[in-house]
Amino acid sequence: MNVLIIEDEKPSARRLQRMLAEINIEALAMLHSVEESVNWFKTNEHPDLILLDIQLSDGLSFEIFEQVAVKSAIIFTTAYDEYALKAFKLNSIDYLLKPIDDEELENAIAKFKMNKQRSGNVQLNIEQIQKLLVNPLDRSFKERFTVKIGPHLKMISIEDIECFYSENKGTYIFTSDNREYLIDSTLEQLDSMLNPTKFFRVSRKFFVNINQIKDIISYTNSRLKIILHHFSEHEIIVSREKVKDFKNWLE
Repeated sequence: MNVLIIEDEKPSARRLQRMLAEINIEALAMLHSVEESVNWFKTNEHPDLILLDIQLSDGLSFEIFEQVAVKSAIIFTTAYDEYALKAFKLNSIDYLLKPIDDEELENAIAKFKMNKQRSGNVQLNIEQIQKLLVNPLDRSFKERFTVKIGPHLKMISIEDIECFYSENKGTYIFTSDNREYLIDSTLEQLDSMLNPTKFFRVSRKFFVNINQIKDIISYTNSRLKIILHHFSEHEIIVSREKVKDFKNWLE
């Protein structure tokens, strides 16, 4: 079968290529933008299947379909869980949430092969998917938090936060100037507030900022220990069930 990878992040595209190779599938090409993809489709035979990122370097991948009648089946890749579920269950062969898991990729391709045998290429309602997803993809994440210090309010930039952690039923911000502040939000609420490319929830107790990681050390029971530049009140341990996703996030 012929598979095309359209993914704007080159390390992620190469990782997908390696994952396909492990199940004996060779990627025809790796494309990174709307413009590059449109040009490729105009001059090449369309593949059986496309692994398609939604957000590309020069726009949304839906713009490809506005310029080319793509004849391939599609497996979407996305980081937008709550919005993807509704759209893709209705319309696509499958969707894969980033960071992509080997087993999930293999299962999605097996599903594609089974559907193709039953009914030929599946026709997707691209317009409906686009309506469901364009606005969520444009959503913004928190750029700053406001905390109360006595009678004063202090604004803290997201870039200055080393980690968020919970302790004694409270949630705290720890900053790069070695200060900590109590906030009203829970770690569960922070899930939808924080940019997932910058913050990762390594355990039930901690979110860490990728730009504030000083060192990562192998720890007992196949876990990892994270050292931040200033935070030292507690050990930050990546739980064993999150180690694989954490390593993928680092890429």
